[in-house]
Amino acid sequence: MLRILIADAHPLLRAGVAQALGHDPTVTVEHAGTMGRLREALVENPPNVLIVEVELPGGTTLDIIPELRQIHPEMGILVLSGQSERTAGVKAIIAGAHGFISKTTAPEQLIEAVDTVSRGAHYVSTTLDSALTEELRRGAGAGKLPHEAFSPREHTVMLKIARGFTTAEIAAQLGLNPRTVGAYRARILQKLRIQSTAELTRYVVQKGLDKE
Repeated sequence: MLRILIADAHPLLRAGVAQALGHDPTVTVEHAGTMGRLREALVENPPNVLIVEVELPGGTTLDIIPELRQIHPEMGILVLSGQSERTAGVKAIIAGAHGFISKTTAPEQLIEAVDTVSRGAHYVSTTLDSALTEELRRGAGAGKLPHEAFSPREHTVMLKIARGFTTAEIAAQLGLNPRTVGAYRARILQKLRIQSTAELTRYVVQKGLDKE
């Protein structure tokens, strides 16, 4: 059973998203209209996928995404917004969301996005991918490296992967579920804009991180 939590201030929009996703009997959908209710729902019954608006009564959800990733590392986070991909979308991915979709997205794309993030992968449109590339180039030009924005756990997992430890070994060493380690790996590769462990190892060596 796939559990989905929709967090948006507008009941009609929540109902529309739920209707688009509710045709599958293996999917259950819950709702939250405020930041307070979102936090309560995450404690009561954490979903497999969180679909969340950028702004909720009570706070900005982008501010809490890093916290949610630490507390619920296996939960897919999909930001849904009426704002543009080149602004809110870039901010959402940098904050740690697995994907971003517009409120004008067709139901078929929404279903595809939910399926993608539920598997621990990232859902990024061509437009957003281009915007992220530009953002990373600007960051590189300012002297900031992608790994410098990693959380301590992401940094640790990155180094262990580069040193040749398997997912099972890393999970045992850090006291994590192997699936959680897999999610960390996918997120690390996405943030570094690379595709393989070999590229990750090369990055670590080139930046001198293998000496840590």
